[in-house]
Amino acid sequence: MGIAKRDEGKKVNSDINVTPMVDVMLVLLIIFMVVTPMLNNKVNVDLARTMSAVPMPDADHEDVVKVSIVRDGRVYLGANQITLADLGPKAQAMLENKPNKTVYIRADARAKYGVVMDAIDNLRTAGVDEVGFLTEPEQNSTPPPNEKNTPNPSGT
Repeated sequence: MGIAKRDEGKKVNSDINVTPMVDVMLVLLIIFMVVTPMLNNKVNVDLARTMSAVPMPDADHEDVVKVSIVRDGRVYLGANQITLADLGPKAQAMLENKPNKTVYIRADARAKYGVVMDAIDNLRTAGVDEVGFLTEPEQNSTPPPNEKNTPNPSGT
């Protein structure tokens, strides 16, 4: 009887299997793609809808000062909740070294008018000259008819 000898130990696999690494990287990519848009607006606010919204491209920069007012009256400076009394001095401190001295207000459409006006008053008292209101454009509104393009009912 002979002893069967196996030579499998001599064959060493030196290739790295990258399939599990690629799977993990694709899952992480999908997670980051889903989470990144949520990081833009840290405070969830339903903005008011307007028909005559003016684009404010400066409001999209990361270093702008944004005040958010939610419907229950809480006030946020950036992502931090603050009191109305602290709003003015803290906003002024954030604007010290910035060339754009505008504070953008993101107020909920159902927020109390008095809270929004108190926030503006505190900002003005602290020396903030420019305040911008961020709104959503009305989606299904039609522009007012142009007098030159309207058909004349008399036919002349």
